[in-house]
Amino acid sequence: FGVAFLRRHWRRLVLAFAGLLLPLWGFGELADEVREAEAFPFDAPILQFAQGIARDGFDRAFMVSSKLGYEWGVVPFDVLLVLALALSRKLREGLFAGVAIIGSALLNLGGKQLFARERPTLWESIVPESTFSFPSGHAMGSITLAMVLVLLAWHTRWRWWVTVPMTVFVALVGLSRVYLGVHYPSDILAGWAVAIAWTAPTAWLGWAGT
Repeated sequence: FGVAFLRRHWRRLVLAFAGLLLPLWGFGELADEVREAEAFPFDAPILQFAQGIARDGFDRAFMVSSKLGYEWGVVPFDVLLVLALALSRKLREGLFAGVAIIGSALLNLGGKQLFARERPTLWESIVPESTFSFPSGHAMGSITLAMVLVLLAWHTRWRWWVTVPMTVFVALVGLSRVYLGVHYPSDILAGWAVAIAWTAPTAWLGWAGT
């Protein structure tokens, strides 16, 4: 029975591991260190490297990437996407997108208050932030939107036309927050992990799994 079950459902098991268990484990490891106020060995060196390559041109590019990762891009696109799906009577897809996006935002707000990690202070950022740092809201918002779009497009001919640019976009948003000195790299990794762990099962249980 066990062998037959594995043969029949191995793809779902792999997806469950990659989309839920592995991200949850990663977030748990990061969260445990933050809760104990332990420093990650890679945080400071990466931030120092980002400061070392700072240039006016990079400043402008990463400021735009950061803005697109929240108020200029992700937030308005989230609203328009859910509205467009609802108006198109794609209610199941719209419900999936809405639950994934709103749930991710609420998890981020709760996580910031729970861990109350201060922002990096290695230098004065050109775009200072006053909220807590862990996990990164920009990282969570951008990868949640990316996953929603990829899952919606996965069974169409547009899947790779969506997946590739959204992967680049998520990476740029994460890099921008580190370059600007407002997040530790561990904040970005935690944001990605918890957003994946939320969005993947939301898809399976809501829209994509039907």
